[in-house]
Amino acid sequence: MPFHSTSPIDYLLHLADTNLILSQRNSEWCGHGPILEQDIALTNISLDLLGQARNFYQHAALLINEKNPGKPLTEDSLAYLRTERDFKNLLLAELPNGDWGQTILRQFLFSSFQYLLYQHLQAASDVQLSAIAEKALKEVTYHLRWSGEWVVRLGDGTSESHQRMQQAVEILWPYTGEMFLPADFEQNLTSNMKIIQEEWLRKVTTIFNEATLSIPENVFMQQGGKKGLHTEHLGYVLAEMQHLQRAYPNSNW
Repeated sequence: MPFHSTSPIDYLLHLADTNLILSQRNSEWCGHGPILEQDIALTNISLDLLGQARNFYQHAALLINEKNPGKPLTEDSLAYLRTERDFKNLLLAELPNGDWGQTILRQFLFSSFQYLLYQHLQAASDVQLSAIAEKALKEVTYHLRWSGEWVVRLGDGTSESHQRMQQAVEILWPYTGEMFLPADFEQNLTSNMKIIQEEWLRKVTTIFNEATLSIPENVFMQQGGKKGLHTEHLGYVLAEMQHLQRAYPNSNW
C-alpha cells in the first residue's frame, strides 16, 4: 500500500528528528562500551542514523525552501536551531541510555520498527523518500541483526543479565506504542501502521521468547513526541548537541 503523508514536511522532520536524537544518545557510548568491538559497532550505528537524519533533513529543507524561498533553511539549521517543541522525535529515542542492556534493547525495539517501516516507505509516492528508505534499509538490516543477537545473549545469559534485560523491558515498553499511533501528519498511514505493528510484535515476540524475556501486559503507552511534547530529557540532549552552533552562529570548520 503506497505511503503518502498528509503533511510530508512534518513527516520528514519526524523521521529525521528520531534518527538524530537516537544517534546522539548512542554516541554517548563512544569510548565507554563494554568491549572495544561492540563500542565501535554501536558508534557505527550512530553514524548510520546520523546519515539517515541528514538525508531526511536535506529533503525537508528543499520542500520548505520551495514554499518559503526568502529565508532558506539547511540541514544544519533544522538540526541545531530548533527548540524542544519543534522536535517531533519519538520519546523512545530521547530516553537516557541506562546500562548496556537497556541501550541494546532500545536499539532492537526501534530497529525492528524501522526495518518494517523502511520496507513500506519504498512504496512512498515521494520518490526521494522512497530512495532514502531503500538505501537506509541495508543499514537497518544490520542494526536489527546486531541488536537482536545481543538481546538474546543478555536475556538468556546469566541471572544478572536476564534480570537487567527484563528491567529494561519494563522501562522501555511503555514508549513503544507511540511508534504506531499516527500523528496528524500520519493520518493517511493508519492502515500501514497497523500492518507494521502486527509484523513488529511478531518479530519482537520471537526474539523475546528466545531471550526468555516477558512482554509486559496492560501497559499505558506514553505519547506526545510527534506533537512536540517531550520528556525532560530532550532539553539536555539538545543543549549539548546544539551548544557550539548557538554559541558561535554560522561557524564553519
